[in-house]
Amino acid sequence: MKSNFVPKFIVPALTLTFALAGCAKKHVASNTPLPPPPPAAPTVAFSASPATVHAGEAAELTWNTTNATQINISGIGIVPASGSRQVTPAESATYNLVASGPGGSANASARVTVLARQAAQNSDAFNTRVAQSVHDVYFDYDKYVVRDDQRPITQADADFLNQHPEVSILIEGHCDDRGSAEYNLALGDQRANAVKESLVKMGISAERIHTVSYGKERPFCSEDNDKCWSENRRDHLVASISH
Repeated sequence: MKSNFVPKFIVPALTLTFALAGCAKKHVASNTPLPPPPPAAPTVAFSASPATVHAGEAAELTWNTTNATQINISGIGIVPASGSRQVTPAESATYNLVASGPGGSANASARVTVLARQAAQNSDAFNTRVAQSVHDVYFDYDKYVVRDDQRPITQADADFLNQHPEVSILIEGHCDDRGSAEYNLALGDQRANAVKESLVKMGISAERIHTVSYGKERPFCSEDNDKCWSENRRDHLVASISH
């Protein structure tokens, strides 16, 4: 007959083996929290409109920032996260914006070019000569390409400037009042630069030509009809004597 006797020293060993085997099957969940994501870096949008003014005229600085706790504009100081501010610099100036936050810092700049008003520009003889020799350039609706019928005008303007190297020109880009202010500012800028490019190709130094866009803000005609709209879609040329 077989005996069922198990030595006493084997029983604890078997118990320990089974206990270890049971423990090996258990997985302890980690309670360590994940680290928080790093703070987002600041972003900046900053512009000046118009970017070119005559002495005494104002320009508007506009900005928008995100993820910033402190925003500083040179010459102005601490400003809110977004907003606008009028400036009237006595001379050309570059405004620097720095936005700082937990995620770092970002910066942007906006330049305002100031054109000096020349005393000679106010003389009757000078104004009469310019009015007879420098002419505005007109555009089709929603276009900034110089039309074929306007090319003789740009050529005549170039001829006058070539004959008078002491004269500089400011090209003002204008639009009719349809569309948003932002869209028309961009369109006016494209129109002014289109005529500038034409004059440069005709031999006028780019240093003598300045551009500014007024969009729909300074209409020549205020009536709401096609004739009036067509008069407002223009580049207006303003001459001054350089020294």
